[in-house]
Amino acid sequence: MNKKILVGSLALFLIIGNSSAALAHPGRTDSKGGHTCRTNCEKWGLEYGEYHYHNGGGASSSNRSTSSSKITPKSSTTKKAAPKPSTPTYQQSTLSVYVNDNQINFSSKPVIYQNTNLVPLREIAEGMGATIDWDKDHGTITITKDLRKVTLTLGSKKVFYDGISETMNAAPKIIKDVTYVPVQVLAKGLGASIVFDQNMNSLHITY
Repeated sequence: MNKKILVGSLALFLIIGNSSAALAHPGRTDSKGGHTCRTNCEKWGLEYGEYHYHNGGGASSSNRSTSSSKITPKSSTTKKAAPKPSTPTYQQSTLSVYVNDNQINFSSKPVIYQNTNLVPLREIAEGMGATIDWDKDHGTITITKDLRKVTLTLGSKKVFYDGISETMNAAPKIIKDVTYVPVQVLAKGLGASIVFDQNMNSLHITY
């Protein structure tokens, strides 16, 4: 019985000794009980330069070269949507204008802007026998006929009749290089009478 115990103890000692030998190899250890492998590293299952502990200590992961793949986010370029064309604030009008029963033939059609009929300035002024004086620096238009004078300013709803100011429903404006003015305002300022035929959508100016 004692012989069996002795044989078993000897076998256990040999197993422990072999496992320790597998983990240990020549080389001085530091204060932490380990060192860096410089010789016969592959024999001991280590990598060259790998720090490890003797007799059971695991290898330090600080000296293992680990490759981590970094995913670089793609730069997203946001495409700007093309600006939508702005809807005109005016619409073409089918208004017919007569001066002393003579129809004015406009090169550009009248328009409706802010519920007001605007007509090309040059044709209506010529049709009424008026003259036009432009002050381009201030955007001021002066229309005169006989002793009457009408002063308008582009983009302004203020009109001057012989120096007396009033407010219009819509301001004169330039559309496609054509200057438009409120036809009724101009006719009134030049002393003409106005009759509107709703059924025919026509404006009759008489002076």
